Amino acid sequence: MPAECKGSVTMRRLRVGLTVMTVVALAIALAAPALAKGKPVDRPTTIQSGELRASDGSVITVGFDKWGYNYQGHLFKGGYCDAYRDAAWCQAYKDVDLKMKWNDAWLSNVDADGDGLLDRHFGFDSYIGSGAWITNHMSGEYVLDGRTCKWNYFVKIVAAPADAELTGGVWFTAGGVEIGPVIWGQFAIIQEVENDKCAGVHGMQYLSPNNAGLGSYMP
Repeated sequence: MPAECKGSVTMRRLRVGLTVMTVVALAIALAAPALAKGKPVDRPTTIQSGELRASDGSVITVGFDKWGYNYQGHLFKGGYCDAYRDAAWCQAYKDVDLKMKWNDAWLSNVDADGDGLLDRHFGFDSYIGSGAWITNHMSGEYVLDGRTCKWNYFVKIVAAPADAELTGGVWFTAGGVEIGPVIWGQFAIIQEVENDKCAGVHGMQYLSPNNAGLGSYMP
């Protein structure tokens, strides 16, 4: 986070932008080297087998790795740049703390289709209708007019249901009830909570009129 940041609008746009990038980051960072698509196998390959690898070629193991990923437990806990393997471009956000949680539909902890990768939306052609979800919880601080301002931001993101309709950048149920704003094409934001005393922001910023429960969009 930049040491000096002017205005709450700038801060909010930055945090929402970080959320979008984090979702993409997780998709990229958890991918192993590309292999030919396989067919379902009788016995899924587990992390414990030592045969599954992360994007940097390292063997995926049980527990947290040096970057903060716990593939077995569907968790990430570390610095924002750690989610990107400390890439040069994200150093400006190095002091942002990030926690993520996801379910099997977003990214499984086994390879059940034999392609050598941890499964995503297993049994579905895409994330749509899969019931996948992920949460981001970010926090940090910045300096404004000599004050150190602490902030935190939490968001719930779910895959759009199979019968949902995307209109004007918002996902709606088949019955026309708003699910939430679209993010990364196939997903909807169903809840945002933000706190930043310096910016005068506190509490719930968005709550899906349909349902904010992560399990509510399972097939």
